Amino acid sequence: MIFVAICHDRPGALQTRLDNRPAHLAYLDAAKDVVKAAGALLGPDDKPVGSMLILDCADQGAADAFLAGDPFARAGLFASVEVKPWRQSVGAPVG
Repeated sequence: MIFVAICHDRPGALQTRLDNRPAHLAYLDAAKDVVKAAGALLGPDDKPVGSMLILDCADQGAADAFLAGDPFARAGLFASVEVKPWRQSVGAPVG
């Protein structure tokens, strides 16, 4: 099942993001079967303010567990994380 995760950074946490980015990217890279697409959400100044991920997981619990294991989450970067099941309608298939 495909899920979309929208993660908003805590205000003033850019350094936390930068410090944990290498571990975060390694975590995502090691899970190519789960991560279909991912990237930073940008603020008006083009600096990261969050993350968006498209995940292929067995169920909501698996998606939540994957996100909880992300080094960004473990470092306390996110103020909020919303995970929703998603059905793609148009565009190149991500699932």
